[in-house]
Amino acid sequence: MKKIYIFGVGLIGGSIALKARDLNIFDEIIGIGRAGGSSLDKLVQSGVLNSSLTQIGEEIRDANLIVIATPVAQTKIILKKIQPLLNPETIITDVGSTKSDIMCEAKLILNDNFSQFIGSHPIAGSEKHGPSAAKKDLFQGKNIVLTPNKENSINKISELTKFWELMGGKVTNMDANDHDQIFSTVSHLPHLLAFSLVSLINNKENKDVLLNFAASGFRDFSRIAASSPEVWKDITIQNHDSIIKDLKLFQKEIVKLTNFIELKNEDKLEDYLKLASNTRQSWSEDN
Repeated sequence: MKKIYIFGVGLIGGSIALKARDLNIFDEIIGIGRAGGSSLDKLVQSGVLNSSLTQIGEEIRDANLIVIATPVAQTKIILKKIQPLLNPETIITDVGSTKSDIMCEAKLILNDNFSQFIGSHPIAGSEKHGPSAAKKDLFQGKNIVLTPNKENSINKISELTKFWELMGGKVTNMDANDHDQIFSTVSHLPHLLAFSLVSLINNKENKDVLLNFAASGFRDFSRIAASSPEVWKDITIQNHDSIIKDLKLFQKEIVKLTNFIELKNEDKLEDYLKLASNTRQSWSEDN
């Protein structure tokens, strides 16, 4: 691969650029971002990027790989802009946490070029965001989910798989709908619960007192509530069907737990907590 164009050089896009530069696997690494931002200039000055763009032009025809690393709501806009300029050999991927909507949008927008698009989801996020949070080893040992479509060639899937393996990831292929259902439960729901806990505290009159005495339990649970609101707004809207199902199931768990506490049913409460504790400990040992 000779040229990689990265839309969005925040945590994920910036980490891709850093690792690609470290490995020297591209002749040129080009970042594309919003006009007026200083982060692109800094990455060019530091040598991570060869150049940067704030507008999409004819030069993108030379891309071997295009990575869309923006909030998921922007993916559709970017696909519309690049579609008329695509080289048939270019591979296009995204890094979004939702896949069904993106795959449908890509099929409609790219049309005959849909075979060039392969969805990606690196499971390597952080509550930190922006270029300053990027690090070259972000993907080391982390799962990378690809959501190929029936029109993708084996060669293009193989090339993208090799790219993510060079980034340090462990690649798994998955159906887009299965992906969204899984990550609604193990990623999207936990983020929303963390945001909700902090919101609950914000709405209390003694918020400052509560935060003053908050310690490791609150810190661990609420860490991901420091994540980008824009990113998580987009994820929640795009994966709303699966998330609503999980939220309703979680509401049932809260009702069950509330009943145990109200009735002072110590046996059922302990069994409930013990099962959850054992599952969490078992998962920790394996991960």
